[in-house]
Amino acid sequence: MEILYENFMHLTIQHVIMWIIGGVLIFLAIKKEMEPTLLLPLGFGTIMVNLPFSGALGEFLVDAAGNILRDPVTGEILFETEGPLLTLFNAGIANELFPLILFIGIGAMIDFGPVLSNPKLMIFGAAAQFGIFLTMSLASIFFDLPDAASIGIIGAADGPTAIVVAMKLGSKYLPAIMVAAYSYMALVPIIQPPVIKLLTTKKERLIRMPYKGKDISKTTRILFPIVITVIAGMVAPDSVALVGFLMFGNLIRECGVLDNLSETAQKVLANLVTIFLGITIASQMEASKFLTMETLLILGLGLFAFIFDTAGGVLFAKFLNLFLKEKINPMIGAAGISAFPMSGRVVHKMGLAEDNQNFLLMHSIGVNVSGQIASVIAGGLILSFFQ
Repeated sequence: MEILYENFMHLTIQHVIMWIIGGVLIFLAIKKEMEPTLLLPLGFGTIMVNLPFSGALGEFLVDAAGNILRDPVTGEILFETEGPLLTLFNAGIANELFPLILFIGIGAMIDFGPVLSNPKLMIFGAAAQFGIFLTMSLASIFFDLPDAASIGIIGAADGPTAIVVAMKLGSKYLPAIMVAAYSYMALVPIIQPPVIKLLTTKKERLIRMPYKGKDISKTTRILFPIVITVIAGMVAPDSVALVGFLMFGNLIRECGVLDNLSETAQKVLANLVTIFLGITIASQMEASKFLTMETLLILGLGLFAFIFDTAGGVLFAKFLNLFLKEKINPMIGAAGISAFPMSGRVVHKMGLAEDNQNFLLMHSIGVNVSGQIASVIAGGLILSFFQ
């Protein structure tokens, strides 16, 4: 009977708070349909790992009084045996395998046609990374530089890149960084519209941009991922794995001889890895690690980065309009973050809400895929500077 009630004796208010956080993530996934493939396993995994002596993490080492033993230097919980979630973490995230495999699926989803039709859209992808470096500077006031750099990359709204950068830089705050990056990706439809409306006028939001798409040759589509990988590798060698896996996925899509593999990468591979990624990230969401002042600060800085990345793209478009005869709808600048394709769709829907004949989808998606490239290159540059 003592064994039966032992877990209840070790239940704390911190565990309950994490259950509530897990429940909120599940609610957002099901009720609001915000990235359900990611948030549902993340929310459920959060509840799993915050059950006292959870077997999902492993068999804890305890002293004679039943207290959980921790490493005296790092404070990490000590395990006698490793549970399935920690096994998945060590096999798929600690070595960056899951994020890189996911990039193959993302690359296979991306159509670079709108960017190739209008290459100037790529500059918006670069402009929308402004918040990363601004946040990194701000975070350096509170954290060591490797941690500050890892926190700054949250602004890219690119979960896999955030994981790889934080892992390679050895950040102590990997759980908070992972959760912030993926949470803000899912919250794009909530965070971006108020920022865009605050920075634009009604007249600017009504600007129409007819799509003048060009037929892009198959040769160009095949060469593009190869050339981008080479250029990124020369500029930021540490970005080669990130950019290379993304572009390899796109090459599978565009080569024309691997249609079945491309479809598998886009659907089965991407969804499967995302599910494993979500529930594996949850292994790091133990109450003792997550409910800290540092975590709240990181979430705040991540939101700051996200907002200023959005603002950077919008303000850059407004700046260009000072010199252009054919005006750009500044809303498309906000799609330069890496949250593909959510951000592009948000901008398109905002355009239709202002004018039901204003179709911005191809422009916003073009900027969005540019942001995907820019974010992984930004991650590579940060690794080159701080690794």
